[in-house]
Amino acid sequence: MTTEKLAPPTPVTLGEAFKYWLKLGFISFGGPAGQIAMMHQELVEKRRWISEHRYLHALNYCMLLPGPEAIQLAIYIAWLMHGVRGAVVAGVLFFLPSFVLLSTLAGIYLAFGDVPLVQGIFYGIKPAVVAVVLFAGWRIGSRALKNEVLWTLAALAFVGIFFFKIDFPWIVLAAGILGAIGGKFWPAKFKGGGGHGASNKEYGPALIDDDTPTPAHAKFSWGKLALKLVAFVGVWLAAMFAISGSQTLTDMGEFFSKAAFLTIGGAYAVLPYVYQGGVEHYTWLTGPQMMDGLALGETTPGPLIMVVTWVGYLGGVAKGVFSNPIAAGVAGAAAATFFTFLPSFLFILAGGPLVEATRDEIKFTAPLTGITAAVVGVILNLAVFFAWHTFWPQGTAATPFAGTFDWFPVVIAIASFVALWKYKVDIMKVIGVCALVGLAYAFFKPMLA
Repeated sequence: MTTEKLAPPTPVTLGEAFKYWLKLGFISFGGPAGQIAMMHQELVEKRRWISEHRYLHALNYCMLLPGPEAIQLAIYIAWLMHGVRGAVVAGVLFFLPSFVLLSTLAGIYLAFGDVPLVQGIFYGIKPAVVAVVLFAGWRIGSRALKNEVLWTLAALAFVGIFFFKIDFPWIVLAAGILGAIGGKFWPAKFKGGGGHGASNKEYGPALIDDDTPTPAHAKFSWGKLALKLVAFVGVWLAAMFAISGSQTLTDMGEFFSKAAFLTIGGAYAVLPYVYQGGVEHYTWLTGPQMMDGLALGETTPGPLIMVVTWVGYLGGVAKGVFSNPIAAGVAGAAAATFFTFLPSFLFILAGGPLVEATRDEIKFTAPLTGITAAVVGVILNLAVFFAWHTFWPQGTAATPFAGTFDWFPVVIAIASFVALWKYKVDIMKVIGVCALVGLAYAFFKPMLA
């Protein structure tokens, strides 16, 4: 049976969506590229909750925003389907498992120091993450790069960020400008998604299809926009008042609110800012502790910016927010996480209606198509970055190939990519097997030495 003959999916209740968003929170490994690939595979290809074109249009908008684009994409899709309730459910469940896990690991880290069991698991997961990110770039690129112009934009983005170290926001800006110019003079080259109806032919009709009208709750109005802005300010002020009894928590609220508006280009763009504030200015944790948290953030579910949970937990304990270290750590972690993610809900709930209103106008969509092409190049750069740190673990920026080349992660990465690409193995299964392989290798390696 061809996909054209598939019936539209049955309507999805908020309860059914809740189960999926909860599952995603537990399996969202691989950073933003891996998470975006997971959602595409599940929501566009398998469940058909949203069409390819609507998915990419939402993704393009999220790529422009400060903050973690993967969680914003989840909030956007859930908001389209179930309004504000759906957005809150998807957003909270996306980071909640990671919050609990990182807070628990931070407590173990402070209490017991090194955890060889966890290190062994991470040894296997890191090369799997390399494969997941590379596979995500291939999947998104194969759909988004429909002509030589978009391929050129992707290549230029990779060259710019890899060889010339151009900051991601400038790449986004340049790609958007080139997309706007291209949309005016060569509109056929900047029609996103390969033309109307392509997603239907590939996967079948979706609940939110290319021609599905924008739901009433997602229509733009100035009155709704004003109410949402007032509500956001009110929630922020109420949260700041709730923690006003602790100077450390107040500092965290202010600092991570600022950080949330500076994360244009993803977590790596804001990590230097978080490092400078958390380590050097507020002394919530040490440099080595920050690096350990980053390693955990890379290999646990949820967006990489969840490293702020780690920073908040260690800062709460270091500054003695409460006499009980666990209570102090959880309070710090909660403050850091809440104020980091709150603006993401504002960006989607307030800006989403305007994005939906411009969906079919090429003067708005062409810049986003250009940005999507550039992001493919940036994802490839991220895969190279992860591969370098995984295969040359002692390498530094000054001496990138210092130390011993670790061949075993290369084997794991290649096997993982083949499993994902050729055999279509589920991403979570690949990560699970790699974790077990890494654990076994770390256990037997001393015996073989």
